[in-house]
Amino acid sequence: MSRELRLRPAGPDDRAYVERLLADNDLPVSDLSESLDPIYVCEFETGKVGVCGLERHGDCGLVRSVVVEESARGNGYGTAACEGLLDRARAADLSAVYLLTTTADGFFADFGFEEVDRERVPEPVRSTEEFADLCPSSAVVMRRELGGSAGEG
Repeated sequence: MSRELRLRPAGPDDRAYVERLLADNDLPVSDLSESLDPIYVCEFETGKVGVCGLERHGDCGLVRSVVVEESARGNGYGTAACEGLLDRARAADLSAVYLLTTTADGFFADFGFEEVDRERVPEPVRSTEEFADLCPSSAVVMRRELGGSAGEG
């Protein structure tokens, strides 16, 4: 893809944008921190096109809401955002990354994520508000092994 998508940490001026985009796509917003850490704004030369996030929990990560503006879909931005998050997870030496989804399991499978039982998710990830309370029990749990130095979570 010749397009260069930038992921930058979301700041206070991005709060309304992040909350609107997540809410418009039925994604959790109630547990966003005041600083918006660990959310990234996805920007292309035309401006903001989406948001994504990656939380660290021990030697594992939890992907938070990869979402692209409806008007910008079909341009590879979601793919670039997911690749950017995985690059950040590898750079942080995470051993695995987890996510919950009700609609995008096929999308994430293309990046090597595989469905796993909830019981196989490490406690630090399972105890997050998103995992424990915000996502429905019907959500698919997926894991992508990264081969970090710390072994399986």
